[in-house]
Amino acid sequence: MISMVMVAVGVYARLLKHAEAAMACLAVDPAILLIVVGVLMFLITFCGCIGSLRENICLLQTFSICLTVVFLLQLAAGVLGFVFSDKARGKVSEIINGAIVHYRDDLDLQNLIDFGQKEAVINTMCGQGMQAMNYLEASEFIYTNGCIDKLVNWIHSNLFLLGGIALGLAIPQLVGILLSQILVNQIKDQIKLQLYNQQHRADPWY
Repeated sequence: MISMVMVAVGVYARLLKHAEAAMACLAVDPAILLIVVGVLMFLITFCGCIGSLRENICLLQTFSICLTVVFLLQLAAGVLGFVFSDKARGKVSEIINGAIVHYRDDLDLQNLIDFGQKEAVINTMCGQGMQAMNYLEASEFIYTNGCIDKLVNWIHSNLFLLGGIALGLAIPQLVGILLSQILVNQIKDQIKLQLYNQQHRADPWY
């Protein structure tokens, strides 16, 4: 249900945009991101739900494999982001700079950037007169650190929070993988038992 709502919201937001604006920045379009994530979530959860209801081994195995792949990708992203923090920081800078270039082209992107900076903008005159002040004086009216520095500092200050969120996301995935494999093994055992009973009834000496 959540994935269907995400897809519906993404499609609705996509249809509301003008064609020129929609084609300007597909790589950072929040509507496209919602649609892609929603579709993937729907396919994975559909396999798990229908597979468990119908006791379909193929769907359950697909569900388990997809969850495993997602979990491994998350784990790899976390490890690589920690090991190659400088490159990750450069990539984030590249994405943010690309988003700022298309700030006026996409209303959703504009609202997203505004939301991220609404607490960071003190001076409403776009920094007017700030260059005439020294660093300390200007810091009372504007934030003198860039968005990337703020983001990195926030991540370093909230490592336990981020770790808890990552653990909270990982536990349901691991539980889903474990339960799906247990159900698959139970279904296989039932199939073997049925085959044994059929052979036993067909041949009393078996």
